[in-house]
Order: sequence, then structure tokens, then C-alpha cells
Amino acid sequence: MVLGARRDPAGAVGVIGRIADQLGVHPEALRTWVKKAETDAGERPGTTSSDAERIAALERENRELRRANQILKSAASFFAAELDRPSR
Repeated sequence: MVLGARRDPAGAVGVIGRIADQLGVHPEALRTWVKKAETDAGERPGTTSSDAERIAALERENRELRRANQILKSAASFFAAELDRPSR
């Protein structure tokens, strides 16, 4: 609705406030949704929703791999120390 209303130069001023009132949402929430839609459509520079989801998934995977790597390093150090000890 907002994108269509913005195309008309006569009614472009204050369009988000008017449509937010019609929909019963806060104008800033609507403005955020419009910016996100414009970014996803390639009309505005920025990270798209799909890219943001992919980045978040990769960051989670990276954290888990770093955690697993740290556990493996600790285990390797423990067993290496056990091998260096003289047996009784």
C-alpha cells in the first residue's frame, strides 16, 4: 500500500502515517517494514532478509565449530599429558 501511494507525488507526503492509522499499527513499525521490503526488492542498499538469515546461520555454525575445536584441543592436551607420564 505504501509503495503504491508513494508513486503518486500529490499524496506522497505523510503516506506512512496515514496508512499506519488505517492499519492500526505504529508508523515506525510500518516504516521499518517498508524499508525491509525495499531492501529485499533491491530498491534500497543494504542486507536483504535472506542474506541476514544466511549470515546468522553461518555465525551460529562458526560458534559451534569453534566450541567443538576447543573441546578437541583440550582432550588432545589431556591425552598427550597422560602419554608423557611414566607408567607404574
